Amino acid sequence: MNAVDATRLDRSAFQIAALDEDAEERAYWRSKSPAERMEALELMRQIVYGYDPATTRLQRVLEIAELE
Repeated sequence: MNAVDATRLDRSAFQIAALDEDAEERAYWRSKSPAERMEALELMRQIVYGYDPATTRLQRVLEIAELE
């Protein structure tokens, strides 16, 4: 099980606020270490774009060269 599957969304904690009212959120993220911020960023990326371990590798390119 990966981090996306292990993460649960609390749907009861929903708040609507103006974009300029983010002082609490800014203070929260500033209290976190850079490593914790990067982990949260990676988790959000996986949630938004999906996570498939089979496609995380580099693509192989096969090229056939003819001998002269």
